[in-house]
Amino acid sequence: MRAGRISVSTRAFEVVDVPTPDAGAGQVRIKVGAAGVCLSDVHFLEGILSPGYLEGDHVTLGHEVAGTIDQVGAGVTTSTVGDRVVVIAGERNANQQITTMGFDYDGGWAEYVVTKAELVAKIPDSLAFEQAAIIPDAVSTPWAAITSTGHVVAGEKVAVFGVGGLGIHAVQLLKIIGASVIAIDPREDARSNALARGADFAFAPDDAELKKHRGLNAVFDFAGVSPVRKQALSMLGEQGRLVIVGIANEPIVIPNDMAFTYMRTQIMGHYGSEAHHVTELIELAASGRLDLSHSVSEVLPLESAGDALDKLANKVGNPIRIVLKP
Repeated sequence: MRAGRISVSTRAFEVVDVPTPDAGAGQVRIKVGAAGVCLSDVHFLEGILSPGYLEGDHVTLGHEVAGTIDQVGAGVTTSTVGDRVVVIAGERNANQQITTMGFDYDGGWAEYVVTKAELVAKIPDSLAFEQAAIIPDAVSTPWAAITSTGHVVAGEKVAVFGVGGLGIHAVQLLKIIGASVIAIDPREDARSNALARGADFAFAPDDAELKKHRGLNAVFDFAGVSPVRKQALSMLGEQGRLVIVGIANEPIVIPNDMAFTYMRTQIMGHYGSEAHHVTELIELAASGRLDLSHSVSEVLPLESAGDALDKLANKVGNPIRIVLKP
């Protein structure tokens, strides 16, 4: 089969022929219907991110995957051939360390992918593979950040810095739970998209109007840019929460400890999601409350995976999500 693989030592990427895997005991094999291209994949290629527990030097990318089960391993009773599913992107290894598909073990930029049976979630026929594929990260990461880390509730006032691949879904999800949302992004088209997806306001970071929107309950940093954190802290009200999702790989600086302690400000980091977040989102999408039809910017064949990485790295067309179809 064909697979998009990276050499960790050289950071070289290519689509190559590899043996088609078989499902072992407790596993299922999925014929990939769609696989998302994430900024994390770009960061992996650039060397900003590295696998923590990869055995060997090569790995197939792709942690956002949807498809059809075509082979079931011994002992599996929860899945059957023909099930339409998404794959949960991460798990804990034998040492209880978090590992991620497409980084620590082979992912879904391939014709087939094998995973543990407990790491799949069924999707309805009404949900297209292209939309379903992005749920396990682009949608579930902001959902987990909002509900499990930020604990946002209806009626709160929230700002989202960076309304790209993850932030735009944060806007939609915050509106679903009843929050008031300010989208902040230097790109005019991104701000327009945020308004179209339900944001109450949209501003550039240097817009003087932002001063009128201080005293927020929570701010989410999806931009992964250090100056965002300083600005975000200044916008928070008493006991306000700054939730950092975007990675800058730099120190987190608190400009004024007096203001920080007096206001009882909280800073929290967030990474990924859990299985229940994925199933919750599948239910929201199936019910029509969550619309992902605007989230797929482009669909490319697997052979064009390198082009997809280049487009995302250089923000060609400012994509939300590029999706590969083997």
